[in-house]
Amino acid sequence: MKKRLSISLALMLCAASLAGCAANEPEVSFGSPLAESSQTAAADTAPESEPEQSPQEETQQETPASADEALVSEEEPVVYMTTDISPEGLMAIYEALGVQLPEGNIAVKISTGETGSNYLRPELIGDLVQAVGGTIVECNTAYGGERANTAYHMQLAEDHGYTAIADVDIMDADGFMTLPVTGGTHLTENYVGSHFENYDYFIVLSHFKGHAMAGFGGAIKNISIGIASSDGKAHIHSGGTGGSMWGGDQNAFLESMAEAGKSVADYMDGNMLYINVMNRLSVDCDCDGNPAEPDMHDIGILASFDPVAVDQACIDLVYSAEDGASLIQRIESRNGLLTLEHAGEIGLGSRTYHLVSIDE
Repeated sequence: MKKRLSISLALMLCAASLAGCAANEPEVSFGSPLAESSQTAAADTAPESEPEQSPQEETQQETPASADEALVSEEEPVVYMTTDISPEGLMAIYEALGVQLPEGNIAVKISTGETGSNYLRPELIGDLVQAVGGTIVECNTAYGGERANTAYHMQLAEDHGYTAIADVDIMDADGFMTLPVTGGTHLTENYVGSHFENYDYFIVLSHFKGHAMAGFGGAIKNISIGIASSDGKAHIHSGGTGGSMWGGDQNAFLESMAEAGKSVADYMDGNMLYINVMNRLSVDCDCDGNPAEPDMHDIGILASFDPVAVDQACIDLVYSAEDGASLIQRIESRNGLLTLEHAGEIGLGSRTYHLVSIDE
């Protein structure tokens, strides 16, 4: 049975940690401390000193008494959570969404990851991918590496074990297609892999972690940079200017990710769901073949039909963790929360949400 989450994020994390919590901790209500906060950060080149924790703001929301109540909420999306990071936990969080997949082609969007990175292992995701009859989909990178062209990328997918659990489609192997961007500040068009239109439903399966440029990566990054073709990635990184993807305006890049993600969500018209796995929480992303070792504990798996809500919930969990300082520093030093702020402003999703635990 799904139960009401009536403990704070801090207590939930403590319960999930190796140390555990005392059984007689007082019950307190849950809130989303960062959902309405305006975050500022140092420039991309700022030294990574110990972060100042963001204040807990009075933006708390009531957690629904049951999952059934949560499902009928019209104002705030539901984010389901389990602390069970296992194939069984992943299946359970997917089933909690109660989705009825349409007939047709089901895409499971992941990051195939560079060799040596913290990519999601096929042993974890294989049961889910096979249960939905999904095709694993990805696009080539714009920075070089082992995934810069389709032949190398497919070899890496095989090396990482993905071809053993499902068909793998590099969506920009035959070029790109153009999606319109509505309501954007920087982008009017988004360029995604041309095979994108071949799929009737997307399960966006993301490894939540830090990122050297974006601050963090989750659902929004996976549907923007992740679904963009190689040239489309460069377009987003440049903030739509077509200039250097490395020397563009940082805030324009962050906001362009939100705008590109909205174009994808608009095109799919609700035929998407989002699952974030919060394990191996390095400050570096799966595009880094030599990432920093995680210095915080694993947290859990979260799922929602709203990409902004699920990313915001992950951020809130990191900020509530006792050992989240390094990842918080990475996020704030890149002004990473601006992506969430802009995503909420342009209507990609909601930064307030109901968090519902599915754990017994």
